[in-house]
Amino acid sequence: MSLAKTRNIGIPGIEPPKEVCNDPKCPWHGHLKVRGLILRGIVVKAKMQRTVVVRYDYYYYVKKYKRYEKRHSLIHAHNPPCINAKEGDEVIIGETRPLSKTVHFVVLTVVKRAGGK
Repeated sequence: MSLAKTRNIGIPGIEPPKEVCNDPKCPWHGHLKVRGLILRGIVVKAKMQRTVVVRYDYYYYVKKYKRYEKRHSLIHAHNPPCINAKEGDEVIIGETRPLSKTVHFVVLTVVKRAGGK
């Protein structure tokens, strides 16, 4: 049904959403191409229109002490209406062309919903 109108974004292991949207900045139903980094993080804010803030945790090696330390980065990502990620959701985001001053990523899929579903 809706899978016939879905584009193939070329990333294996990521399933397209079941809903259909008419957002031109959606990688599944619009014309947006995904290239570069593919990251996994948690949505910490979802108050903007079609934009979420994703916290990306990573380890940084400190050469002086020969140890790793935890760091994080906050990344703004476009949130298409067919995916509709909320606060607390674990998401996969992909790098795209600049969509605005601060947005260079788009939400590809929700791995785990915040409510435990």
